[in-house]
Amino acid sequence: MNRTTPLILAVALFMENMDSTVIATSLPAIATDIGTSPIALKLALTAYLVSLAIFIPISSWMADRFGAKLVFRVAIGVFMLGSIACAMSGSLGEFVLARFLQGMGGSMMTPVARLVLVRTTEKSGLVAAMATLTIPALVGPLIGPPVGGFITTFFTWHWIFLINIPIGVIGIWLSGIFLPEIPPEATRPIDVPGFFLSAIAASGVVFGLSVVSLPALPPSVGAVAIAIGVVSGLLYVRHARTAPYLLLDLRLFANPVFRTAIVGGSLFRVGVGAAPFLLPLLFQLGFGLSPFQSGMITFATAAGALSMKFVAPKILKTVGFRTVLMIASVVSAGLMAANALFTPQTPYLVILSVLFLAGFLRSLFFTSSNALVFSDIEAAQSGQATAISAVAQQTSVALGVAMGGGALEIWSLTTGQPIGGAGFTFAFLTVAAISLLPAFMYARMAPDAGKAISGHRLPRNTADEPQQL
Repeated sequence: MNRTTPLILAVALFMENMDSTVIATSLPAIATDIGTSPIALKLALTAYLVSLAIFIPISSWMADRFGAKLVFRVAIGVFMLGSIACAMSGSLGEFVLARFLQGMGGSMMTPVARLVLVRTTEKSGLVAAMATLTIPALVGPLIGPPVGGFITTFFTWHWIFLINIPIGVIGIWLSGIFLPEIPPEATRPIDVPGFFLSAIAASGVVFGLSVVSLPALPPSVGAVAIAIGVVSGLLYVRHARTAPYLLLDLRLFANPVFRTAIVGGSLFRVGVGAAPFLLPLLFQLGFGLSPFQSGMITFATAAGALSMKFVAPKILKTVGFRTVLMIASVVSAGLMAANALFTPQTPYLVILSVLFLAGFLRSLFFTSSNALVFSDIEAAQSGQATAISAVAQQTSVALGVAMGGGALEIWSLTTGQPIGGAGFTFAFLTVAAISLLPAFMYARMAPDAGKAISGHRLPRNTADEPQQL
């Protein structure tokens, strides 16, 4: 495997994922500086997610039309412009628009990076490449809070966005030199009705879930947005039955391996996607730790994720996708439930051990699930598969945060108690149950599913072979 390609692509993903979380720690300081409240400023987080949801479906068409390498480099440039605009913002409106611009760049960086990887890597090396690419998606959100707290405390919040500039310049330069050329392909006209329907569907659901979980607006606004998104999604399904060319080809779901990879991976992300939201709240509200201390504890998950990179290909080759994904789902659900048992008296060594193992299994699951998406599809369908996978991931992560926050709110409303230890217990057990569900789906997969990528081969049944005398 050419290790240079996934490493260069991973730099851009690291920049995007860390930026998305580092801002959360600095919201109070930013709000004070631009004259608004932290609650209102959370609209900027929502604006970024909505921008991703709108433009991700068009990413594969853009890559085919103009060339994946060119689109990837331009996407980094757009993300950098959005970062500069964020640092220069002086009002809530300017900051929200700047984050939307950042999201436009991010919507192309992640799917196109994965598309470049799929089209330039042999299937036998895809697991190792995906392992390298998955690391920043896991590490960025974990080191974001302590980095954000450090920069805001000892410098100014503006540097949170300005540090993206040198990283982006290096990414554009390296990708120009080392990424292989992927020429544009003959593309059909863009599916304009499909674009608008998919944009409204994805952005409506993501916006609604974000509003419900981050109450910057009344929950009723979120409910209406979700309803509009669901209706638009149903209209897109109807449109896809007769449209001559599609932005998102839902016929890929007829492939059972692809369908299981997307649906199972989405359910798992809903469950574990709540962890980066719930754990900092538990450590800060329940244990009384500072944001920096909380971030240093959750960093153990990143260490587990990094260690996975070196063993994922061997594990998949030995036992195959089905066994890996089943075990990762079950054990990850158990470790998520174990978080419910944490108290201020729990030894930090125990907490760090649980989070380390959780990070390892979570990273192993994501690497395996992301690779499985492309195992049984033709090369010409890789762009469609990439776009569908990216939309599913973004929606499921937003749903995970909403589920975690919703579980805390339900407990508080039902018991009349403020959010505390028992509320976190209920929330962790709820999302643990959700992250367990994919195991039942993977149990129905063929034992050798995805063998072209994993290299796993079933042992021959010698009982069926003629006996030698």
